[in-house]
Amino acid sequence: MTLAETHAAAGPVLITGCSSGVGRAAATIFRAAGFETFATARDPSALDGLRALGCRTLALDVTSEDARRAAVETVEREFGAVGILVNNAGYGQYGPLEEISLDALRRQFETNVFGGLRLSQLVLPAMRRAGHGRIVNVSSVAGRVSSIGGGAYHATKFAIEALTDALRPEVEPFGIDVVNVLPGPIATHFEKTLLESIPDTGPQSPYAYFKQRLARHMHSFLDPRGFGVMSAETVARAVFKAGTVKRPRTRYSVGIIAHLGPLGRALTPDRVVDGMTRRKVPVKKD
Repeated sequence: MTLAETHAAAGPVLITGCSSGVGRAAATIFRAAGFETFATARDPSALDGLRALGCRTLALDVTSEDARRAAVETVEREFGAVGILVNNAGYGQYGPLEEISLDALRRQFETNVFGGLRLSQLVLPAMRRAGHGRIVNVSSVAGRVSSIGGGAYHATKFAIEALTDALRPEVEPFGIDVVNVLPGPIATHFEKTLLESIPDTGPQSPYAYFKQRLARHMHSFLDPRGFGVMSAETVARAVFKAGTVKRPRTRYSVGIIAHLGPLGRALTPDRVVDGMTRRKVPVKKD
């Protein structure tokens, strides 16, 4: 069987969050490898570059049921089933938990968790009929280690970890595999959205100083020249491997921070971690 025939047998790839970063890089890699690739984003005009590379492009807001159904139905109408679903769409809601509204928290979960889970539910029946399929969830080291100022974002990634570990053995008997990819910090547009998400509650907020320090810390943490910070292409290569290797691991940790962070956290007492993180991001001025 030729490489093209192997890819055709695997079925088409549907990727969310392709306007930039890991999603864009993953769509580029899958298409270059010969896969029929459906790249999606809320704004399809952001996908012109991928369209020029030969990707199919679809408008998809992962929080919209109509959009989710339309995207899956478009692929299934031509190919019968999605071969590989890459749940990549997401953003980071940061700030002190006391000041994050429940509406903002719901939006965070709708995008990062419920959107991907619902797409998985929609593609599974056809995958089951086909007798094969692969779902790749792009999680994060933030799904294994929670940190000050990032509680809302981390909660969604912890949820993805839990859902993936539960879904995997449920669908494996039908020939379907579910894999998690857990990158460390990535140099992408993620930082801009993260910083804009921090609630602005004015200078009288008891967290005003904390939010300034949090923004400064996250800017440094995501600096492309910083320790352990990776390119989107590095993570996308791991996503490609998770989606195409014959016998995938259950999770792929990408980068030194993703490999060592959870181990260090597990070996360090909670109060020690609390003190260390407060020194990095003080809540109040000394």
